[in-house]
Amino acid sequence: MKIDVKYGKDSQSVEIPERNFIGAFYPKDVKCSPPNDVINASIENPMGSENLQEFLKDGKDIVFILNDGTRPTPTAKVLDALSEKINLRDARYIIATGNHRAPNEEEYDFIFGSHYDDLKDRIVIHNAKTSECVNLGTSKNGTPMEINKIAVDSDRLVIITSVEPHYFAGYTGGRKSFLPGVASFKTIETNHKLAMNMEAQSLALEGNPVHEDMMDALNAVKGKKIFSIQMVLDRHQNIYKTVSGDLNKAFTKAVEYANEVFSVAIPRKADVVISIAPYPMDVDLYQSQKALDNGKWALKEGGKIVMVSKCREGTGSATFLTQLSSSNDPNKVLENIKKEYKLGYHKAAKMAEIMTWADVCAVTDLDPEILSKANVKPFKTVQEVVDSVLSENPDAEFLALMEGSVTIPRVE
Repeated sequence: MKIDVKYGKDSQSVEIPERNFIGAFYPKDVKCSPPNDVINASIENPMGSENLQEFLKDGKDIVFILNDGTRPTPTAKVLDALSEKINLRDARYIIATGNHRAPNEEEYDFIFGSHYDDLKDRIVIHNAKTSECVNLGTSKNGTPMEINKIAVDSDRLVIITSVEPHYFAGYTGGRKSFLPGVASFKTIETNHKLAMNMEAQSLALEGNPVHEDMMDALNAVKGKKIFSIQMVLDRHQNIYKTVSGDLNKAFTKAVEYANEVFSVAIPRKADVVISIAPYPMDVDLYQSQKALDNGKWALKEGGKIVMVSKCREGTGSATFLTQLSSSNDPNKVLENIKKEYKLGYHKAAKMAEIMTWADVCAVTDLDPEILSKANVKPFKTVQEVVDSVLSENPDAEFLALMEGSVTIPRVE
């Protein structure tokens, strides 16, 4: 059986004997209409809100919150549709970086498309450490609610985002544009510490303390006029559904659509799971970790999980890598993290948790020595992994998650 595995903007060809291959699993194929049709229908018929033109009427300080370039959100297509209805220069645009870096030129083009040159003087980059934030109180979990002042002070707030499974927030989208999107470093760090709780998992909202914090941040600005445009993409990153209007109502509906696409049935668990982080989610090891966390749901105990990611910009957060490399015993890594938390440790904890019951391997452009020190076995190609496994166990079964960063496998 020959499969092509995405690797950056290219691919690797891999041969797996058919008798050893359970299958290649993708987000489900769904029917998509032209983007403008889907977006316009949603904007004109929002949930729990007046339509966008009525919402913006008499707005003196209109602010859009947009996802950064590490997310697949097709913001440019929304701006294309909106440009036929409103003057885009009447607003400012905050890039919800959370604790990520500012976008590069390629990412600006991805976010804004043909509107970038016209809007570049209207763009504000949120910086969790330096942007002025307003303290809106404390969440029930004890997290300080510090949110970017520009977003808090606006009299019309429009949020453009996408909704897919997230390995500790349950799902992206909706309330995540506030926290971590435009929150302070202190707020993000306190919130992300909650990711180490077992309740903080993909597809989980009820009882998930990370999600609860995000909702508390949103409730802190209750009464503010907010209009959301929330998209669910198919596996080709085309727009499947768009839900607009009230942030919470639209998010709840978008979650239903996201489950239709990204919750994927598999016949059984595998000895080896190959989980791919496709472009642009392959930016670094820190972001690509999501493919590991999703892939674990398809893996037998004692098996091997293989993350495939170009890691175009290296490892990402040095904090998480240092902690992951602190011991060759994953249980010791987990003990160290419990003693003192810093932002990024939750990534190390999620990876170390898998390492306590499975082998973690990776095909990346990273220095093999860096991976080895972090208890990840490096390989140059996916074929090398397959050949290595079969030489040890000719009966090993393989399963591939072709969009591992957003696919949640479930055994049926």
